[in-house]
Amino acid sequence: MILPLATTDNPVLRRMADPIKKFDDPVLQKLIDDMIPTMYERDGIGLAAPQINHSLQLAVIVPDPTRFQDFKGKKEEAIVIINPRIETHSLRKESQEEGCLSVPKYFGPVKRWKSVMVSFHDRHGEKHTMKSSGLLAKVFQHEIDHLNGILFIDKSPRIYKVTTL
Repeated sequence: MILPLATTDNPVLRRMADPIKKFDDPVLQKLIDDMIPTMYERDGIGLAAPQINHSLQLAVIVPDPTRFQDFKGKKEEAIVIINPRIETHSLRKESQEEGCLSVPKYFGPVKRWKSVMVSFHDRHGEKHTMKSSGLLAKVFQHEIDHLNGILFIDKSPRIYKVTTL
């Protein structure tokens, strides 16, 4: 099922999302199962639960955002992160253009750490730590920002609208 998206006027996007404590909840598992195809169907490379009107510390991310098209046909493939936390990060940051499914047609440069080490639980409650760099690191940071009530437009020094996509 493709889920409706929250946009910038929705207060759920500005709240700190609630941690998840019960991983075997069938409602949680169904939500994850619906978030993955929603992300791919809307051509996203990440999707956080607040973006689909659920204030939960949950996001799904394309395993390799640079190869988005390779995963699009396999809608069950995604990194599921629950209660994520950035443990360490590089000293250097770099700026890259970002957009967001919840802020349609707007883009802007955002400065983010080049690499991050993130700890999180998977959909079954197992704890993982993952180091990422490049675009995947940016996606982790973007989605974790969503879980903390932060949008990319809050971090970009210049936002612009694209009228045709």
